[in-house]
Amino acid sequence: MRLKDKVALITGAGRGIGEATALKFAKEGAKVVVCDIQLESAEQTAQKIKELGGEAVAVKVDVTKRDEVDGLIQKAIDEFGRLDILVNNAGITADAKFLKMAEEDFDKVVAVNLKGVYLCGQAAAKVMVKQGSGVILNASSVVGLYGNFGQTNYAATKFGVIGMTKTWAKELSPKGVRVNAVAPGFILTPMTEKMPEKVLNMMKDKAPIKRLGTPEDVANAYAFLASDEASFITGAVLSVDGGVVL
Repeated sequence: MRLKDKVALITGAGRGIGEATALKFAKEGAKVVVCDIQLESAEQTAQKIKELGGEAVAVKVDVTKRDEVDGLIQKAIDEFGRLDILVNNAGITADAKFLKMAEEDFDKVVAVNLKGVYLCGQAAAKVMVKQGSGVILNASSVVGLYGNFGQTNYAATKFGVIGMTKTWAKELSPKGVRVNAVAPGFILTPMTEKMPEKVLNMMKDKAPIKRLGTPEDVANAYAFLASDEASFITGAVLSVDGGVVL
């Protein structure tokens, strides 16, 4: 098992990519702190891990609030004694054309997708630097590499996540903490499942692999980057997109 006895904290782990990542990490031997703004969803994921024979604790957290983030990190330490891996997965969308986008929708996406990553990353890094080891993985997107119609706010945050990832890698890697990002393409999650079938088929056709990605596809990438197999990788952005941008 690639993550045996590692302690992993995953935000937005109540469903979708976060849930798949929590389950993957547990199967790879990690003890998992399952975080979500919806406690019930986090508890359901934690219960699935326990049914697999793994160790997990569920925590409700709003990643935009420093006191809750600090409490979350302390909970991980109290529960498991250390923190080896942070997956900054929590994120939201509030799409609209640029000329019609409401300021409040811009602000709330930035608060979760960018400030939340900053707060969680900073709090976790302080622990990891003291340990002399750790891995921080941030959720970007192909939208953060190439932009996307109707997603000014989301694209801005995912571009920003890449900038933070590369900056943190330069600052933290000499202290034993690797930092990387994953940039998923079109992934079939509860969010995308609500889209019209016509739109989903169009998304499939854009990818040379001719299918949508699954949460497990992204979870597998996170598991690799979190493992010692990726010990010489830092500051990277790994696209998991079926070749959609080729």
